[in-house]
Amino acid sequence: MPKILVTPRSFGKHSDEAKQLLESKGFEVIMNPYGRILTEDEMKKEIVDVDGIIVGVDPLNKDVLSNALNLKAIAKYGVGTDNIDLEYCKTNNIQVTITRNANSDSVADFAFTLMLAVARRVVEVDKACRNMDWGKKTSISIYGKTLGVVGTGAIGKGVIKRAKGFDMQILAYDLYQDEAFAKEYGVKYVDLDTLIKESDFISLHLPATNETKDLFSYREFGMMKETAVLVNTARGELVDEDALYEALRDKKIYGAGLDVFKKEPPEKKELLELENIVVGAHAAASSVDAVNKMSLMAAQNIIDSLL
Repeated sequence: MPKILVTPRSFGKHSDEAKQLLESKGFEVIMNPYGRILTEDEMKKEIVDVDGIIVGVDPLNKDVLSNALNLKAIAKYGVGTDNIDLEYCKTNNIQVTITRNANSDSVADFAFTLMLAVARRVVEVDKACRNMDWGKKTSISIYGKTLGVVGTGAIGKGVIKRAKGFDMQILAYDLYQDEAFAKEYGVKYVDLDTLIKESDFISLHLPATNETKDLFSYREFGMMKETAVLVNTARGELVDEDALYEALRDKKIYGAGLDVFKKEPPEKKELLELENIVVGAHAAASSVDAVNKMSLMAAQNIIDSLL
């Protein structure tokens, strides 16, 4: 019986349909035995005799993959494949698929939620009220402001659609511009420096690559408005966390909302001590609808790859 290792902890959390689909096709389903993201050593141990993997952000580099004796398919539970050695997979005929657009709406929702939460200091206000402090905290508005969207894939487009309901002016940066979409939603494509300088809110939606690593560092934070907010629901590698800490600590920018870090939990714990940051546990895609959709899509991707 072919074996499928499933590492994402939310897989099938709200419905057994995806697991039952795999089992109905004759697969033995092995769920994550650790209840967390696996280490490299743990992945090496678990993938030795599996035929397929449904993987989240667990490491699948060359050192790990070389321990897999029967592996023929990897179904990414999401869209970012930076944790998978794609070149090794190509060389060794391991098919890699993604769950494109399964979680786009949920992540776009969360990105906009972070924008609102940071701008209106929701977490600070809530914390104060729980301590019986009803003092007013002055915050900033979103309505009518300028939003810069870095990366106009499905999630970036989703954020833009939501922003139009707030009558925001939209600037965008992407190497591959969707002019038809831009015309429909009143989006102006600009270079990255212009976007950084002119935006009141900046939302990141790019993959982690050598070119995008530390895309926002000291130089970029120095160009942002003091009233600007940075939101990252994409990949932690996009942001230099030392530079971000300094920018937030010294009030060089108004605030930040991060659902992703380079390591999770973040190594730079000082970030978590600041009041002008709202953080998430890489949970933007963790809505009931998105989890069910991603689980089913990943299961079907494995079936299509192996049968």
